[in-house]
Amino acid sequence: MNSGARAIDSPQNARAKIWLALTETRGIRKHGAFLLSGRKTVPEALAAHGGIFEAALARTESELNRLSLPAHVERFVLAKPLFEALDTNGTGFPLLVGKVPEFEALDFSKAPKGLELVLALGDPANLGAVLRSAAAFGANRIVLMEGAAHPFHPKALRGGANAQFALRFLKGGDWAALTGAKGPIAALDGKGTDLETYGWPENLRLVLGEEGQGLPPGLKAERLAIRTTGAVESLNATVAASLALAARFRHFARR
Repeated sequence: MNSGARAIDSPQNARAKIWLALTETRGIRKHGAFLLSGRKTVPEALAAHGGIFEAALARTESELNRLSLPAHVERFVLAKPLFEALDTNGTGFPLLVGKVPEFEALDFSKAPKGLELVLALGDPANLGAVLRSAAAFGANRIVLMEGAAHPFHPKALRGGANAQFALRFLKGGDWAALTGAKGPIAALDGKGTDLETYGWPENLRLVLGEEGQGLPPGLKAERLAIRTTGAVESLNATVAASLALAARFRHFARR
């Protein structure tokens, strides 16, 4: 374990400026890094994925000493106002600075490999919740279309509960990229085949429409519907995606 920690008091410090930028999507993309918070998620991520983290940030050195930090992780003690500005989820627990993995561009002219979840959710909290369900039900390839929130945004990380580290992210471009895509495509829609009786193919692109806008017009896909009482017009996108992923998981579990 590293001994000693460097103190940073000013938000004008060069490192502090970078960390503050990581509270927003623009900064995450610019610096290729993210901030992880959480009393449960931080220790678990260190234990399972310690190699991707570069620094640990806390208000006191004793807080850092309670973490099992790999030798390569730099340790920093921050002034309380600076730490609180970085701790956007308000956990009060040490933060980790990690490296964002490379997102390759997906070639839609090639058939899907396993289940590829195609989405453009713009709300990072909703995106994080969907990623948590994706990891739970075996959809480990996530295709992020244009307009999607960044999966390593602090709110997405909070909603994902470390699911991001079990997933592979691919860039999908705009919705026009799906035109002529090879292989089966299904999409959640209020009018369509009951997803509980759908013969789920092993390799499939499952499309989740944008919040409030639904599916892109002209999308050629098998429409899948979720049975409900009809008391509400539609389900929240996060709930709908989770139900669909669970239905597919049950389908293959029965085989």
